[in-house]
Amino acid sequence: MDACAACKAASIDFPDLECFLSVPSHKSGAGVCPQGTGIHMDSEDISFEDLGLDEQTLAAVARKGFVTPSPIQVLAIPRLLGGDANVIARARTGTGKTAAFGLPLVQRLRGGSDHVKALILEPTRELAVQTCTEMQSFADGTFPRTCVVYGGASMLSQIRDLKRGVEIVVGTPGRIQDHIERGTLDIGKIDYFILDEGDEMLDMGFIEDIEAIFEKANPASRILLFSATMPAPILKIASQFMGEYEIVEEEGVVDEPLLIEQKFWVLRESEKIDALVRLIDISDDFYGLVFTQTKMDADTVARQLDERGYEVAALHGDVAQSQREKILARFRRKKTRILVATDVAARGIDITGLSHVVNYSLPFDGATYVHRIGRTGRAGAAGTAITFVRPEERKRKLSYMQNAIRKSTKGELKEESVPTIEEVVAKKRERLFDKLKSDIGLSPRHDRVSESDDADKLIINNSDERADISDAVSDTNAPADTETYDDAEVQKPALIKADAQFAEMAKELCKDNDAQDVLAAVMSVLYGTSLDVSRYGKIARQKGEAARSRVSFGEAGDQVRLYVQMGRRDGYGPREIADYFSDLLHIPGRFVDRIDMAANFTLLSLPADSAKKALELSKRGGDVPHIHVDSKSGGFEKKSRSSFRGDGESFGGKKKSGRFERSGGFGEKKFKSHGRPNVHTPTERSGSAGLYRRKSSGRAERF
Repeated sequence: MDACAACKAASIDFPDLECFLSVPSHKSGAGVCPQGTGIHMDSEDISFEDLGLDEQTLAAVARKGFVTPSPIQVLAIPRLLGGDANVIARARTGTGKTAAFGLPLVQRLRGGSDHVKALILEPTRELAVQTCTEMQSFADGTFPRTCVVYGGASMLSQIRDLKRGVEIVVGTPGRIQDHIERGTLDIGKIDYFILDEGDEMLDMGFIEDIEAIFEKANPASRILLFSATMPAPILKIASQFMGEYEIVEEEGVVDEPLLIEQKFWVLRESEKIDALVRLIDISDDFYGLVFTQTKMDADTVARQLDERGYEVAALHGDVAQSQREKILARFRRKKTRILVATDVAARGIDITGLSHVVNYSLPFDGATYVHRIGRTGRAGAAGTAITFVRPEERKRKLSYMQNAIRKSTKGELKEESVPTIEEVVAKKRERLFDKLKSDIGLSPRHDRVSESDDADKLIINNSDERADISDAVSDTNAPADTETYDDAEVQKPALIKADAQFAEMAKELCKDNDAQDVLAAVMSVLYGTSLDVSRYGKIARQKGEAARSRVSFGEAGDQVRLYVQMGRRDGYGPREIADYFSDLLHIPGRFVDRIDMAANFTLLSLPADSAKKALELSKRGGDVPHIHVDSKSGGFEKKSRSSFRGDGESFGGKKKSGRFERSGGFGEKKFKSHGRPNVHTPTERSGSAGLYRRKSSGRAERF
């Protein structure tokens, strides 16, 4: 292959990679000629073999099924394999950034080490896990070893992984900083410091954490920053910590705005199912995907909708492939109009004509949001995306998501009021009435009815194809109606001719009863409780109803007292337990009430619906500790929010200032009378899995 035009014009013989990088046009992505291969970026012949990757790394590329490198990979991989320049790569989410830095890292760090060689920062736990998984898939052999650290997961497990020895650490800023301050992570000798999704980290408020981590990192490390945009704070970090750096970016890519109406509703967790029902019922022709974060949530939402009479199915990782195909086939044919799915299970679903995408839970990152809602509004058609947002998510997480959406979709996520029960019922009544009139022939029609061969018995819907009338009547050999028809002419409504048997029955029914009463009774039998307002639960938090928005879903009803197999012996306090259950159950931390701790277990109170969910999660095992209803208290108790205070020195003692402080807790001695043994139950679960510790400053990992 010949050298690209830019290199020929510069009369460069390509003795090494640095000569290639010296060509100005290469820095903007105009051409690529690494190590004299003469590749031009626009060439269809470009491949991973041309980028300087060795055979072992190319084997990993083949295993992954990669064929042609993306523009950002073409730009970044040769630079990271050669030279030591700091690089800022401007690239959008989904363009192969992980492979762009991951493949060179794996190749350079294959020899192993006795200390951490590379640190990769990600804005969310989901992205951190995804990046770690990708990095591990690039490695072919023992080294380099990779581990992931993020808030909300077991700190002890992460410490064990770090102590075993790793070359690459992937993590979120808050948890990385926790490990640095504990002394369990030393980044003073790293050779590579990579910030992925830099602009998203800034949107989420991690700028101070990032600066603190930079202060602890090896100042001689090579810094690689990947970002979709270049806001001022990104350039500030670059000037402060990166010294000389090079910017590479994709060129000529313009995102088209999505034809999607994007809205969010502010809801408590317990209100979401009623909000979803209202959305389905007020929509003229709902056909959509509902995204949940977990498999259990998908099953729960699908079951609740099924119990209310909707055609719905759940799709997640536990669904067998054969069953998955059947579910998708029914969904494509619209036999099932609602599909509740997790992100992983929804990968590869390509179904056109969706009217709605519902984010039952706010996604962890902007890329996931854009990927979800992109399934509606396709092929020039309009679509609607509704996102359910909990009140406590609004300030930080929603703000971050809105910024990411502006960049990715050129759209706006706007707040909207949840439809009232009256609005939903009125809309359903209108649709039902219009359909009933249409079915019995009382709607004005533009349809022409043939007079030949009993065609007077046939009513053709205006939306159907105007095929030859003879194809639809009983005598298929009748001659077609050839008369012309003016679409502007509206036919006078006329009742369909009823079957003689039905006419006789109607006459009998109306003989001793008022005809209107008979018709109303028939409609009640046919349509049941579809217009009954009691089908819908109340939703307090709506625009214009601030006076009711203070009511909490657990405040007026019963709470459940739970025994949780985790205690002070595991190294955690009341604050960490409140944070853990808030994260696990998607509820505000203040709803985790009356936390009383002993060495080996904890007693706490939760709203009844949250307690039920906690018990179900515990039965599934995994990282969730053993939980059961506390038999000593009888389980249920009336909730009083006048104080967070429990018996003795329980969680929520009141300070002199009048503010509640989440501290304290029962000592071991207090629990002696409760009859709890200071040993773990036979489940053999330590109870420490899934917990995380906050720093003394009170900061905790949030995403």
